[in-house]
Amino acid sequence: MDVFEAILRRRDVRNEFSGERIDEERLLRILGAAHSAPSVGNTQPWDFVVVQEPETLARFAGHVGECREDFARSLPPDRKDTFNPIVVEGIEASRTGVVVTYDPTRGGAHILGRHTIDETGRLSVALAIQNLWLAATAEGIGVGWVSFYREPFVRALVNVPEHVHVVAWLCVGPVTSLQTVPDLERFGWRERRPLGAAMHWERYPEDDVSTHR
Repeated sequence: MDVFEAILRRRDVRNEFSGERIDEERLLRILGAAHSAPSVGNTQPWDFVVVQEPETLARFAGHVGECREDFARSLPPDRKDTFNPIVVEGIEASRTGVVVTYDPTRGGAHILGRHTIDETGRLSVALAIQNLWLAATAEGIGVGWVSFYREPFVRALVNVPEHVHVVAWLCVGPVTSLQTVPDLERFGWRERRPLGAAMHWERYPEDDVSTHR
């Protein structure tokens, strides 16, 4: 498929993992695409920790379950009812986790492009994740971004040094299918904004209050 089709077909996968483990050939192609992303000062500040040990996956899944319950308890009743049916992870079903990290020290003290906007380093890692996700979609592989965890837990679980940041835990594996409508839209959590609401000419509109909704 071309890149536009991959962009449109890409989904954040939870329920659709087949239970098979991704073969090493496709995994390396996908990680190669991630590693080909542009980066500030050509620092390539990312690393990819591939996790496939069932015990490690189970420990992380247990931690994520606890964090999910903490979030559910914080919701008002109506939002909790909407949230409860939503599956937020496919950690064990995917059988492969990729922990993506950001090392702000890579490249030394003087990095071209980070002098005035330091967060371009972390944004470079986001570009690598996007490359990974689109390449996976083209390969028929699903990706789910787990966001219910506490960084110190993951740091200890996979031995990430203190100065390195954990940016994402990605569930990566073969899928039975990809949803045509994203889960959060299907379950009524939030609708997608149309392009017309996000695109502005020359200046940001003074009367736009969409960021507060």
